Amino acid sequence: MRVAFVGKGGSGKTTLSSLFARYVARQGDPVVAIDADINQHLGMLLGLDPAALPEPLGAHLGEIKEYLRGVNPLIRSAASMVKTTPPGRGSRLVTLADPFFAERFSVPVQGFDLMVTGPFDEDDLGVACYHSKVGAVELYLNHLVDERDEYVVVDMTAGADSFASGMFTRFDMTFLVAEPTRQGVSVYRQYLDHARDFEVPIAVVGNKVHSEQDAAFLAEQVGDDLLVCLEHSPAVRAMEQGRPFTLDDLEPINLDALAVLLGRVRVQEKDWERFGRQTVEFHVRNARAWADAATGEDLTRQIDHGFVFGESPRVTAG
Repeated sequence: MRVAFVGKGGSGKTTLSSLFARYVARQGDPVVAIDADINQHLGMLLGLDPAALPEPLGAHLGEIKEYLRGVNPLIRSAASMVKTTPPGRGSRLVTLADPFFAERFSVPVQGFDLMVTGPFDEDDLGVACYHSKVGAVELYLNHLVDERDEYVVVDMTAGADSFASGMFTRFDMTFLVAEPTRQGVSVYRQYLDHARDFEVPIAVVGNKVHSEQDAAFLAEQVGDDLLVCLEHSPAVRAMEQGRPFTLDDLEPINLDALAVLLGRVRVQEKDWERFGRQTVEFHVRNARAWADAATGEDLTRQIDHGFVFGESPRVTAG
């Protein structure tokens, strides 16, 4: 199951991503967490020194494309792959334990594996778009065959930036983290408006709630989309300040909130048909908007219309 955490910058989505990944891993399920935010803070919240972070996915996009392309005859070269290129016959499909990603691009932390897109560096400033780095995550998700009892937790870039690619459709569940403020609610409404036509399952997680009035404000503003609220947490603040932290330090009401999040994911249906359909849809959009011109090819020819996405990928006649 793929889970995204989105929200306004400063809402606490990175903190919630780290807590949720820890919580799921403690239940014994395999977890891969991915820092796909332009502000690369997930590793820090998990207690890693910068030197201990894995190789960034965004710095090795060419290698990743070559690996995922496999022997797919519809993809002429890794250079002709873009972030939306879908898998087909001959593509290399991956699992959470795939050695290329597990050994090259992840490190174990807190009982699960962490991958990162990598930050902007001096060579990127003024000439690169951060979504070129996030494209490595989109390709990974496009080629990932994950089971219901496996979890990919992605800390997404803030606000509406998540909609700069089709990656927002690649999740089984999206948790929108909202503070009890008008700004927090406005990001929820913006996200809901953008996602409405794409069948994206969304639930709101109230965060930094100080009072019953805060909780009532969120309930009034977002209605039934409000799943649960986390109270202001001294334990989380201590974690954010770099002090020793375990889930046992978390307040019982906030630990219970993490259980609610996991329970919501576990009852969510995994819709491989929607996933495959939207992967192809956004590839066509990208091809027509810019990718054909950028590569000099008709990239819609990369689509294998006989390929069926699912736990047991197969092809159909056609």
